[in-house]
Amino acid sequence: MLNYASVLKKEIKMQDLAKGLNADDLARELNEMYDRFQALMKDSTDADVVFQPVDPNAHDPYAEGGDDNQAWTLGHVVVHFTASMEESAALSAELARGVEFHGRSRWETDWTTVKTVEACRSRVEESRRMALGGLAMWPDQPNLENAYAPYSSAGSYNCVARFLGGLTHAFDHLGQVEDIVKQAKAARETSKG
Repeated sequence: MLNYASVLKKEIKMQDLAKGLNADDLARELNEMYDRFQALMKDSTDADVVFQPVDPNAHDPYAEGGDDNQAWTLGHVVVHFTASMEESAALSAELARGVEFHGRSRWETDWTTVKTVEACRSRVEESRRMALGGLAMWPDQPNLENAYAPYSSAGSYNCVARFLGGLTHAFDHLGQVEDIVKQAKAARETSKG
């Protein structure tokens, strides 16, 4: 797996991580990332999906109804990271085909409807199919010059960097999922004892 942590720590720019990568490389990275999420949920139960973890760093400025400091459930994290990856894949496909950036392309499943581990696993696999489909839309010779700045300090993202942006975001949620799964398992074992 690529060194996404170095981008998150601002040691390197996304464009540096993107150098020399092609659609096949990105597909391998996506599959490895999604396989890691599936492995983390391997022993999860339906109760784990809706388990309310403790997260002292929880802060969602976009949350509605006063839930901006509520820790996310496993189901919430899954629908969030998959929606972000799908958006990155869609935008990446457009950039690769020479379409000028024209705005976000995002839709997120209502996380409150995801209540089973099978729903989480299915959402990850559906998202994998969709993101790989975005890569399949790349022409044989993608336009690597077509770029835009997703936010002011990011610099310009071409199709490779845009796809990697989704993977970096997913990577940033791996530890969160690991922590939720660990807390949920501990709560299950405590309730047995």
